[in-house]
Amino acid sequence: MTIRRARSPGETGMELRDILLRAGLAPKYADMLEQMPHKVVHIDSRRPFREPGVARDEVMVVRSGILAKFKSDGSGRRQIVALRFPGEGILPHEGVADYGLQAIVRTEILIGKADDFDAIVDANPELARFFWRLVQRQNAISYEWLVNTGRRDSTSRVAHLLCETAARMGIDASRQPMINPFTQQQIADITGQTSVNVNRVFADLERQGLIKRRGREIIFTDWAEMRRVAGFQPGYLQ
Repeated sequence: MTIRRARSPGETGMELRDILLRAGLAPKYADMLEQMPHKVVHIDSRRPFREPGVARDEVMVVRSGILAKFKSDGSGRRQIVALRFPGEGILPHEGVADYGLQAIVRTEILIGKADDFDAIVDANPELARFFWRLVQRQNAISYEWLVNTGRRDSTSRVAHLLCETAARMGIDASRQPMINPFTQQQIADITGQTSVNVNRVFADLERQGLIKRRGREIIFTDWAEMRRVAGFQPGYLQ
């Protein structure tokens, strides 16, 4: 087996037009959206980028890195409820958004105004259908996360997150290592566990011969068994 160099999510920087073409949008519509006024913003992972309870009149596309949506319970404990990888985005939100945004790693995003975006979409029904398909994909991911935290055991939860992350980063996990973008606390905040338990799960995955770790690099030593343990079926990502 040939092992390629591990890929970091921070390496994947794309122009807006290329992002849209890769997502399946026709070139003429990708050109329209690329010409829409937008700015490039670099986000540090050490503090929230957007707090909950604020109106969002903007559209965002992740150019590199990983952006997380989070919510907190009454005691301030945080749950990460969604991730956006390079090429994925967040559509404008009417009224006040009940979730916050924070980068998992140093992240670069493209931000445009909702009014500019809405005008282009309203004038081109094909764009509305395109973004509706993207919303359906994110809904499918959300349903899978709900099953993950509600029904799978602690080992399967972490294994599923690692499998999904490799798939969304475009990694051939049977041949290519992955740079783990998450801290143990972030994995805990995604899978509904404690960071101590996440550490135990990683040790257990290594004992089972499913992964090897070299610093932040993860090698999937038995990808088929890893998917079985995780209950990972990637069809929901299509």
